[in-house]
Amino acid sequence: MSYGIAVRALCEFTAKTGDLDLRFTPSPTALEGIAGHRTVASRRSATYQNEVALQGQYRQLTVRGRADGYDPEQNRLEEIKTYRGELERMPANHRQLHWAQAKIYGWLMCQKLQLAHINLALVYFDIVGERETSLVETWSVTALEDFFNVHCGLFLHWAEQEMAHRDARNQGTQALLFPHPDFRPGQRHLAESVFKAVSTGRCLMAQATTGIGKTLGTLFPMLKAWVPQQLDKVFFLTAKTPGRKLALDAAQVLVDSSNGLPLRVLEMVARDKACEHLDKACHGESCPLAHGFYDRLPAARAAARKVTLLNQAALREIALEHQVCPYYLSQEMARWADLVVADYNYYFDFSALLYGLAQASQWKVAVLVDEAHNLVERGRQMYSASLDQSTLDSVRKTAPEALKKSLQRVNREWNALHKEQVAPYQAYASVPDKLLQTLASCTAAIGDYLNEHPQGLDGALQGFYFDALQFNRVAELFDEQFLFDISQREAKGKRSLSRLCLRNVVPAGFIRPRLTAARSVVMFSATLDPQRFYTDMLGLPPGTVWVDVESPFRAEQLKVQIVSQISTRFVHRQASLGPIVELMADQYMARPGNYLAFFSSFDYLQQVQQLLAEQWPQITQWAQSRGMDETQRQAFLDRFTTRSQGIGFAVLGGAFGEGIDLPGARLIGAFIATLGLAQLNPVNEQLKQRMAVLFGAGYDYTYLFPGVQKVVQAAGRVIRTQQDQGVVMLIDDRFGEPKVQQLLPRWWSVDGRR
Repeated sequence: MSYGIAVRALCEFTAKTGDLDLRFTPSPTALEGIAGHRTVASRRSATYQNEVALQGQYRQLTVRGRADGYDPEQNRLEEIKTYRGELERMPANHRQLHWAQAKIYGWLMCQKLQLAHINLALVYFDIVGERETSLVETWSVTALEDFFNVHCGLFLHWAEQEMAHRDARNQGTQALLFPHPDFRPGQRHLAESVFKAVSTGRCLMAQATTGIGKTLGTLFPMLKAWVPQQLDKVFFLTAKTPGRKLALDAAQVLVDSSNGLPLRVLEMVARDKACEHLDKACHGESCPLAHGFYDRLPAARAAARKVTLLNQAALREIALEHQVCPYYLSQEMARWADLVVADYNYYFDFSALLYGLAQASQWKVAVLVDEAHNLVERGRQMYSASLDQSTLDSVRKTAPEALKKSLQRVNREWNALHKEQVAPYQAYASVPDKLLQTLASCTAAIGDYLNEHPQGLDGALQGFYFDALQFNRVAELFDEQFLFDISQREAKGKRSLSRLCLRNVVPAGFIRPRLTAARSVVMFSATLDPQRFYTDMLGLPPGTVWVDVESPFRAEQLKVQIVSQISTRFVHRQASLGPIVELMADQYMARPGNYLAFFSSFDYLQQVQQLLAEQWPQITQWAQSRGMDETQRQAFLDRFTTRSQGIGFAVLGGAFGEGIDLPGARLIGAFIATLGLAQLNPVNEQLKQRMAVLFGAGYDYTYLFPGVQKVVQAAGRVIRTQQDQGVVMLIDDRFGEPKVQQLLPRWWSVDGRR
């Protein structure tokens, strides 16, 4: 059994030493790097060879890659690196890594051409000044062979363990049985659809009722497809923390049910949740876990590979035992895990780690996207950018003197935009070129300053710098899938300040390439209606399969009542308070237990809550508050016990509207006093206009479809098992409209459905 590895990956594994150093120094973009390589190649002779494919063998290890260039006249192999700033500031461990790559390529070239010696050159190309600096060394084939063998030997020990792990994992997944005596109703249909999708290399959209066991019903067939489809990785992507926990729990069930399936599972969390020293910078002079990170990484990596479930707690324990950063240990283990459980952004963001690794390593991956209805809004956020003038005002005052003129020019162009503004909020057909030019000059100036002052910038200026880089990047992509708008407000002294936004309104163009890059992507949720909305918004490829999995629940389990005598529109809000309180109290007194009450805003929630407390003080109640942290959210959920009785108040579309599990007596009903429509404001009205132009359904795409989806998700909290009995009251006259009722789950028996 052979094991293949790229030259770069081999060297990063065996030749990286010293500190983890993340002090920000502007490096060339990928496009600038490509352009730099082309410029260097254009200066070479006619016999110069670009991108030379090379391959070599060390026992069962196959090493392959592409050398940047080879000049046969000078017998010179070049490793080209682009950079900005001053070359002498490059850390020594970076130079050491570059030489290692050059030497491995040198040996492979000697083998290919049967050379006795070769000239190796590190060519550093300054993309700003277009200057080359070449460091040249002559190496004998014997010395290069020794170097190659040492590094391959270091990696081969690891590779042999990995090959043994893969063999055991493959045997385990082939023998894997479903961990329960039988599938839940509908769960087998879901599992078969997933297996067929990955087997045929297609995208699958699966609408399946909450409570069907979607996590296990998608993960199990994906593991069964591992060997026949020769998968390298499975990514399980979630929108929120509870989804990650469900995936990890399901993986644990599969491991336990198979007497220890050797499946290496990794949980990836956000940096601010994994960092041990939030008050310290990510470099060896500041953080003890960054100092000597790469020297201690091999031992930490070896310990981590022996653990089946590398959740946040397990990874942290290993990291601290070996005194390395938990967050960056998790990034390293993403290379060696079989199943990675992470947030959407790890695969779909512009600079997504998992997507980047998959492309660079040419992995064959399958992707599971949990609660996929969330990907529309999350995608919009990932591909948008904004700048706030109050932040610019602040950093102008504290910026180093060398940067003040550049920041002032940005501010001057920004103020010029206000002359065209006739309303506090205004959308424009294009992004002003002059503003973008001054922003680009400003970010270049800050970049040059950072190269000369590696100690960095203060937090506010660095934050503005990153925001400006993102703004310029998004501006380059600006088309009809975006809105550019300016929101103005008065500042002190009556001077206008504003916020600039580049809003992505249709993320399809960015999501589609990520979908087609995988062997298969399975998106699942209880709310994926209507199909055309998600096809348009997510860029689903041709041939995408849609399944609507039958519900495991019976209509008589859930009493759904439309209360059409009440309007929850803003103009009718005051008049609705009394009837809503009376309705809630009547239901509670008729069947005491735990209920959730959902409203469109905190203000509305608090008005109903206050009136209920005044008129029915004997009814226990508790409420969601603004800005709850995870501990407070858990405390809210802990109030729902099997013996408690009361009403929990929450905002529709918030933390408690989906992704929470309160089975049995923990929750017996829900009052939903809103259609879930987005707020009527200038931004959403612009969005509606754009949706009308693109898809001919502005109101539906902006307000109706996302709103009803939130309602159905919230209602889905009530029935969680086949034994549950509950009630849902949909409070608003618009629930009686046929176009709204068509979007409600088909298994519901709605009192008053037309």
